[in-house]
Amino acid sequence: MENFAAQLWTVRSLCGDARGLASTLTALRSIGYNAVELAGLAAIPPADVRRILDDTGIAACAAHADAELILRDPGAVAATLHTLGCASVVYPYPRNQDLSSPEGVARLCSLLSSAGAVFAAEGIIFSYHNHNLELQKLGGKTILQTILERTDPKLLQVELDTYWLQAGGVDPARWIESCAQREELLHIKDYGVDPEGKPKFKEIGAGNLDWDGILSAAWKVGCRWLIVEQDDHWTTGDPLESLRASWDYLARSQES
Repeated sequence: MENFAAQLWTVRSLCGDARGLASTLTALRSIGYNAVELAGLAAIPPADVRRILDDTGIAACAAHADAELILRDPGAVAATLHTLGCASVVYPYPRNQDLSSPEGVARLCSLLSSAGAVFAAEGIIFSYHNHNLELQKLGGKTILQTILERTDPKLLQVELDTYWLQAGGVDPARWIESCAQREELLHIKDYGVDPEGKPKFKEIGAGNLDWDGILSAAWKVGCRWLIVEQDDHWTTGDPLESLRASWDYLARSQES
């Protein structure tokens, strides 16, 4: 279970200030999580985040940073990561990037590669986080395939997301296996439907994804961190209880 972490975006409503962050990390530690992926903490100075992490004994396995700042000033992002004591940063979403044309995708790849070179020089791993947007096809292949083909694995890794892979119409386990040696990080969240058939985020094990296949693929390719996230639709209305339910399911799955 030491390879499972919690994504703080799940509990963003509880982490609006330093006190809330400290309380939330303490609660996560009591559930069993020893690591988190940082996100949604813009209101808290990085030095304070680092102090709270140290005080609660929680490691920062990675951090989502502002997408535009990553491309515009990766050096500034790297400096913040050093303050946080975190050596892995994620490009969270292609905000204000044109993915409707080959030229737009090529431009994004160039920007990602340039940022990746800065992060590599700083000893920081740089990863791309997908949504279903990148699973649309352009020129006969998915945009995500093109991004991975046009960037150097030494400069850009990938943080696949099981929910968004499913939402994009592809097999999460097969995609995980196809990205071997390039995915230290994996977002795990379940995919379900409501009574009207609309997609819903679900706690791990409460939706329809094949977790035996997904976890087997993740261990096979050597994912370092499997990061539990649930954006909303928490079954009890409490994001901490959502993370607890996912942790309990994963713990049982590792025992079997």
